Amino acid sequence: MNKRNLFTAAGLAAFFVASCLTGCKQQEETMTPAPTSDVQVVESSDAYEGRYIVVFKDEVAATFRSRIPAEPNRREGKLEYSRRVEELAREEVSRLLAEVGIQRDKSTLDNVYGNVFLGFADQLSAEELRILRQDSRVAIIEPDRPVFLEPVEVKEGTNAAQTTPWGITRVGGAVESTGLSRWAFVIDSGIDLTHPDLNVNTQYSRTFVGGTPTDQNGHGTHVAGTIAAKNNSYGVVGVAAGATVVSIRVFGASGQGSTSTIINGVDYTASVVVQGDVVNMSLGGGASTSLDNAVKNLASKGVYVAVAAGNSSANANNYSPARVNYYNSSNGGKVLTISAMDSQDRFASFSNYANPPIDFCAPGVSIYSTYKGGSYATLSGTSMATPHIAGIMLVNNGAVYTSGYVKNDPDGNPDPIGRR
Repeated sequence: MNKRNLFTAAGLAAFFVASCLTGCKQQEETMTPAPTSDVQVVESSDAYEGRYIVVFKDEVAATFRSRIPAEPNRREGKLEYSRRVEELAREEVSRLLAEVGIQRDKSTLDNVYGNVFLGFADQLSAEELRILRQDSRVAIIEPDRPVFLEPVEVKEGTNAAQTTPWGITRVGGAVESTGLSRWAFVIDSGIDLTHPDLNVNTQYSRTFVGGTPTDQNGHGTHVAGTIAAKNNSYGVVGVAAGATVVSIRVFGASGQGSTSTIINGVDYTASVVVQGDVVNMSLGGGASTSLDNAVKNLASKGVYVAVAAGNSSANANNYSPARVNYYNSSNGGKVLTISAMDSQDRFASFSNYANPPIDFCAPGVSIYSTYKGGSYATLSGTSMATPHIAGIMLVNNGAVYTSGYVKNDPDGNPDPIGRR
């Protein structure tokens, strides 16, 4: 098994990163800025050919942000604000590139980021890469890597009389949350927008892989159900039963995405969340400073982010965004990394470990939840453990309590078991 597989659970739920790297056609005329030695340049043997994520320095982003409209504090107006920031970010990135002789029309730039930081992802020729490496305004240049959600071995169920999955019971049971003002944003393969057991806000849902925000894979819908499946007469019930979930689709039907696309999802989410919202990220890949920073900056808005530790039976400090440790004392925003256990409180053999960065352990083996096409399925993985904690944070406005410690933690420092 490739060590970059993060979300595999005994052949059930899996993520891996695979890719390659080269260059493209060169620009003939450039204006090269004064060389600098503090650009963080990351090399990788498993990346898209000639495709890079470029992040500008904080002071450049601050100048940009001084020229954009004030961000609404309430949910009203967020969508228009998001649209306007993207438009202005495209203009700004196009202008910054033109100043060093790199021509990109604002409409043809691929991924542009203006919320979690100022940056972009695009194909770069060898000459363009050289110019940006010497640009004193640039903070980070990273190769963009593909991320694949592998086919999942699914044990499908039915929508018979409602059952409470063992994981929901273990973390303290369901809380009726229909109409709760706080929402859960699921950055994943999408959510089944018409699933009868879910309250999905389609107005705020987005896709960054084409098509619609609806789930063609199943993974994201499963996650959403653990967070917020309705307390009705059939199917399952989630921790924050009936709460609003929002689909942020960054994986296609085949399970393919990329680091730059995931950041795109994080960037959009940062533009529409309000303080107290929850974001679930049951995904990950190799170490990425740009993705880590995007997640931290999302949480800095007073948002609670739950991320999966990964399923490589390895040290979580080697994976992003699992390795992120973040807490904002001014507004409570934070990032929690979650490992997985079975129904006997035993550490899952597939789960990544290390504390830090892992904050809590949660149920992640044989988890029954909603699935694509209005159905239900049983999956395993830290991807399944993470939404238990996301649901707890949604119900408790960020607070997670402890109910014992996981057994057989391989790092010798047992993770606390999260409970509402």
